[in-house]
Amino acid sequence: MTGAGGPQDAVGRALEALGTGAYLTDERGAIIAVNARAAQLLARTAAGLVGQDAHDLLHRNSCGEPVPRAQCRIRQSVLGGHADQGRGEWFERGDGTLLPVAWMTTPCDTGLRPSPTLVLFHSAGNSARPAQRPPAGGRLTELERLTLLAETTTLLTSTLDIQEALRRLVHLVVPRLADWAVIDLIGERDEVSRFAVAHAEAGTVVFREDLQGPMPPVPQESRMPLSRALRGVASSFAGPETYQGPPDSGIAVEQRRLFEATGMHSAIVVPLRSLHEVLGALTLGRADQPERFTTADTTLLEDIARRASFALENARLYQRQRKVAETMQRHLLPKLPRTSGKTMTARYLPAPDDSQVGGDWYDAFTLKDGATALAVGDVVGHDLDAAAGMSQLRNMLRAYALSQQQPPSKIVEWLDQATRDIAEVSMATLVFARMTHTDAGRCELSWTNAGHPPPLLVSRDGMAHYLTDGHGVLLGIAPEQVRPDATAELPPGATLVLYTDGLIESPGHSLDEGLERLRRHAASLAHRPLESFADELLARSRPRDNDDDVAMLAVRNAPDPTAPVG
Repeated sequence: MTGAGGPQDAVGRALEALGTGAYLTDERGAIIAVNARAAQLLARTAAGLVGQDAHDLLHRNSCGEPVPRAQCRIRQSVLGGHADQGRGEWFERGDGTLLPVAWMTTPCDTGLRPSPTLVLFHSAGNSARPAQRPPAGGRLTELERLTLLAETTTLLTSTLDIQEALRRLVHLVVPRLADWAVIDLIGERDEVSRFAVAHAEAGTVVFREDLQGPMPPVPQESRMPLSRALRGVASSFAGPETYQGPPDSGIAVEQRRLFEATGMHSAIVVPLRSLHEVLGALTLGRADQPERFTTADTTLLEDIARRASFALENARLYQRQRKVAETMQRHLLPKLPRTSGKTMTARYLPAPDDSQVGGDWYDAFTLKDGATALAVGDVVGHDLDAAAGMSQLRNMLRAYALSQQQPPSKIVEWLDQATRDIAEVSMATLVFARMTHTDAGRCELSWTNAGHPPPLLVSRDGMAHYLTDGHGVLLGIAPEQVRPDATAELPPGATLVLYTDGLIESPGHSLDEGLERLRRHAASLAHRPLESFADELLARSRPRDNDDDVAMLAVRNAPDPTAPVG
């Protein structure tokens, strides 16, 4: 048995003792260990299996085509962490043949963390057989056409990423319907770009980047197939003979180049058109397949294009909303003040899977007595309401702090009471601090913590610890409660890090693990310039499975000019 990351010997012996094919997958479906029987059944080496996504590598339908992820029972049981069993599925072997299998999945406690899933399988037929690809284009049966349309709807509407949706569209039609697929898109300012030129080669889809890129504008008078499709007029057939005469536009020149480079002898160009606008065009072409496109193919391809256009429009609307929300969020975040004796920098990363706007925020400003106010907070929620509440909270905090020379605890007490009557905030966490320089030249920090992760202090020589004093409850829980203050000295060259929980929280790990990960990385980066320190700390500490936004404020006290260098 071979496994990534050296699984325990006991796990390897247990897998090899099984009399059937077996492999272990991690929580994302990647193979982490496999026994010799599985490698033999799959006609693959263990090294060629470990580290691969089991679904993408193995799971096929009876025609040898990839099983849509949303429809794969094996994948669903692995990601869902529940046991299941079945038959009637096929695994693709290393030689390209299909192995009909009966299978069983079950979570298992092997001592590895997180716990993997065990997949057992054996041959459910007499032997492996070659994949029988479905016939192309007009020779699809009615059932195969309906299946293709259902797959189009399922796969394209299950993502809001435009590029991913279009890649899925390419894999749906190549090589099932054509040897070549070309997607041209119309951008925000009516500029045309050739997003994809894809070709079926040896059972895989290869993208021709040399044929992709910007395109000439759409001529209104041209009657050429692509120009008509990009104006949303109609579907058209095309072939190399279409472009033998003098070109009527720059697009016609590019189309002649396309047909010469691909060898397509027959093509059909279909508009990608939503209810509101023309989004682009889909071109399917045949070079290796001898059949020409016919009128019988038009209805199917236009139906595919309609479904693709619906998914593409939804993805575009979503991305526009994300862009607006992100722009709003970034405008709400402040510019940092320039202060003597210290440098500061901040970072903000939006949530990867939400509306790109949330309630995480930071602030820094100079108070009337010359002290520097520092704040970082998190309003519950990931939407425009959370962003609006965050803005209200930040503005009220500034108003109280600038108008009243009071300790942080008193400012936050007033803020907590005000959120109940003024701000549209249900709950929030916050660290608010004052940084001052004494007459003796020392830098002191006083702060109060309202249910927020503790500040991290990193000395110049790499000693890092959390400031856990001054802790109170969240805002919105007990507005009348008296809050504590805490104080600490910031040594010369020390770095203070204020952050939100998106930097440390992960579904698969405890909060203590996240805090320790952040502490260790911060300590290792103590010698870095502040900008590099912030960039690397964010990149190294933020969990990959994090689904929250992150705000981080880093402040470095000036080093002692009398201290020896190095």
